[in-house]
Amino acid sequence: MIRKILIANRGEIAVRIIRACKELGIKSAAIYSDADIGSLHTILADESYLIGPAPSSQSYLNKQKIIQLAKEINAEAIHPGYGFLSENSEFIKMVEESGIKFIGPSSKSVQMMGSKTAARSLMQKNNVPIVPGTTEPIKTVSEGLSLANEIGFPVLLKASAGGGGKGMRKVYSSNEFESAFESTKREALKAFGNDDIYIEKLIENPKHIEVQIIADEFGNYRHLFERECSIQRRHQKIIEESPSGFLDDQTRQAITSAALNAAKACDYFNAGTIEFLMDSNKNFYFLEMNTRLQVEHPVTELVTGIDLVKEQIMIASGEKISFDQKNINQNGVAIECRIYAEDSSQGFLPSAGKLKVYKEPGGPHIRVDSGVILNSEISVHYDPMVSKLICWGSNRDEAIKRSLRALDEYFIGGVSNNISFLKFILQSKEFQDCTHNINSVEQNILKSFEEQLNLNETDETEIAAAILAAHLKSTVKLKVASENSNTNRWHDLLYE
Repeated sequence: MIRKILIANRGEIAVRIIRACKELGIKSAAIYSDADIGSLHTILADESYLIGPAPSSQSYLNKQKIIQLAKEINAEAIHPGYGFLSENSEFIKMVEESGIKFIGPSSKSVQMMGSKTAARSLMQKNNVPIVPGTTEPIKTVSEGLSLANEIGFPVLLKASAGGGGKGMRKVYSSNEFESAFESTKREALKAFGNDDIYIEKLIENPKHIEVQIIADEFGNYRHLFERECSIQRRHQKIIEESPSGFLDDQTRQAITSAALNAAKACDYFNAGTIEFLMDSNKNFYFLEMNTRLQVEHPVTELVTGIDLVKEQIMIASGEKISFDQKNINQNGVAIECRIYAEDSSQGFLPSAGKLKVYKEPGGPHIRVDSGVILNSEISVHYDPMVSKLICWGSNRDEAIKRSLRALDEYFIGGVSNNISFLKFILQSKEFQDCTHNINSVEQNILKSFEEQLNLNETDETEIAAAILAAHLKSTVKLKVASENSNTNRWHDLLYE
């Protein structure tokens, strides 16, 4: 077993890995930037080291410095978490060549799946359905327009090296093609340093279904069923759940088998996710492979009982997968809500500042993965996610109701947050009926939410009075109510 792991990340995922290390009896070493001095992950880790200034390019993305530190402190392995360097094949290769174990897939597998066009070509050769389109980058407008006409509008232009919803344009007619082509190439170059783009048929209003896979270095492959991640805003996931209420057993069998074929095609090992788009007729198409642990992995853990981070570490230690496929089942339903420090009423602007109030919900089957505590700082330098709230229920209805109850008990002050928006989504008819797709938030739910905000707008003098009272008393109970509101809530605002 590995004895010491350097965690090349921050926030809630660093805390998640530290906890797994402690339960396995492994020493954990955290890194932190100037902006993260005193952060929760630095407190919980056995050792903590300053890695650089606040900008991630000088700290959490500093490949050479991270590897050098790992050598100096005699760390046997590096866990990248997600984001930052987790899917950087150059970094992974550097780690491999240093003699340190990378807790994740090989650099070769990551490189194979990192190019969207190369991945599509590989999937096509291995009987994994892909969205109709090109498997090579498009070089010119005329070439692209000819192919788009052949595929049939509408089409989607996508960055070959893309991810995170960047470098994508929907094109509905030939008249729009040239400007969309040029703007997509510019965005791709700016975001990824590579302006290669390709064309796919636009699958209108699909669901986003992904399959969690895991493999060891002995050639054993397993899937841990699917997650539905169709609730998205600007191609970023907001709410995820497992299992999907849309799939039937036959479709589930087909999509998990396709996911295993995809993993085998690139000789993959460790944890990974195969993402698919699914149309209203339950036809599914390969979208991409995330060669890392996913943000939403906890919903899979709650319904299968498998600790994915521990499994990652044990596989990296040279052990086989600890479970057989036949022994893994989906038990109940889990829903994850991403809690962001952002203002839902102001275009979801990020909200930086100190958490002057912070109280997480509790009760049966409630899990909160967070990297913050009271008085933690939400920095302008990083993603504004505060935490992930994961709730389990024996069925989907119970999981939704438990999530709503937990969101009601989640108190955050000092920064704006998206809790009211998450509650609105969970109570929307589309989500309740499981008819939502990747466009539901922007096409329907967000508009309804904004209309509700206008109806329930609270008088500014009442807000000002409440803020003043909160500063004058150590504990203030502020009743937030409205004639148009569905529920009346009491919020405790706790100040030192």
